[in-house]
Amino acid sequence: MSSSGDGNDLKSPENMVGVMMNYILRRMQAEADKDLLPHGMKTRHAVVLTLLRDLGEQPQSELPQALGIDATGVVALLNSLEDEGLIERRRSPEDRRKHNVLITKAGRRRLADIENVAADLEQRLLGLEPTELCALHTLLAKAMINLANGSHTPLAQSTSAQ
Repeated sequence: MSSSGDGNDLKSPENMVGVMMNYILRRMQAEADKDLLPHGMKTRHAVVLTLLRDLGEQPQSELPQALGIDATGVVALLNSLEDEGLIERRRSPEDRRKHNVLITKAGRRRLADIENVAADLEQRLLGLEPTELCALHTLLAKAMINLANGSHTPLAQSTSAQ
């Protein structure tokens, strides 16, 4: 994988999408953790709150897979969020041995505060114009859908064929 040096060799390591996304993710997460510190949070807390806000009440047993972390890590995250009154765990009405997790009003307020921090961070670190950022979001959402569906075919092709 040698680079031609002109920046157009898409197979060179520095131009591979995964390498670029990994670099951006690590930088943004480190900066976000610094920016969220005054709010008493880290990015992983914000991810849990966002998931619960967007998907509603969730079985605790399903959160490790949804978050991509082990059950022990999820319990630690939920404990810290619950201690601050940002989430609540309730017994499942279907199975009293299980718990469901939901975001509280305080959690929604905290999430609204930190979403402004995240938007400022995106602008500061990425330096993209609003139309460029919108295009990036669209492309990333498309890639996420394709990955979630296990598809290696571009979504536009698979939907236009229907």
